[in-house]
Amino acid sequence: MNTVRQAANALEVLEYFARRLRPATPAEMADDLGWPRSSTFKLIGTLASMGYLYEPRARGAYYPSPRWLALAEAVAQAEPLPEKFQRLARDLMEATGETAAISAPAGIFATFVDVAESRQPVRYFAKVGDRVPIHATSAGRALLVQMPREEREKLYRKIDFVRWSPTTPDSAEAVEARLAEAADMGWHQSNIEYTPDLAGVAMPLSGSDRRLSVVVVGPVSRCLERRPEMAAIVAGHLATLG
Repeated sequence: MNTVRQAANALEVLEYFARRLRPATPAEMADDLGWPRSSTFKLIGTLASMGYLYEPRARGAYYPSPRWLALAEAVAQAEPLPEKFQRLARDLMEATGETAAISAPAGIFATFVDVAESRQPVRYFAKVGDRVPIHATSAGRALLVQMPREEREKLYRKIDFVRWSPTTPDSAEAVEARLAEAADMGWHQSNIEYTPDLAGVAMPLSGSDRRLSVVVVGPVSRCLERRPEMAAIVAGHLATLG
């Protein structure tokens, strides 16, 4: 997928500070990120002039301003996760012991909008904003099934059907077969289709005007044989939500 480099770099600056958690000079940022110093200085100057970075100490080091948080809070409050789903990922993580996430469609990807990470030492590491192929994951297919067939066909034409593993569905027909299989079982399932050594189950989330899905996923060694059990737990929690 093509990206706009300047936009990607601006967001990477924010991610950089989320890892660093202390001020940095433009020279330090350029060195740490492997960017040319001239373009880094211009980008930092632009972000500072717009109020997104400030100098907490008079040493030429910058840090993100609260403006990022104010904008993020305004956006989140305008389109929050439906209230009845706000604790769902956390409750499913507690009930299954595995990582649980709520996903929404973003083009040919499923993007995690809420995540409750397992407390197990060996687990699926995920965070809000992570995205996975919509066709090659149970979370994604639980979104695809909510779309009319015509809409899915349009998406399929945009997908590069890379085969990440022997279990990856590598054509539109293969994806449709997985959707039919899920209709018979009552849940969507995955087994190392995209991410190595992961197996999980997913279901659509109905009852709102948004397309959402919930997935519970963990290492194959723990979860492959547990998929029917995990699906029953998910179904039970969804039933209580109405």
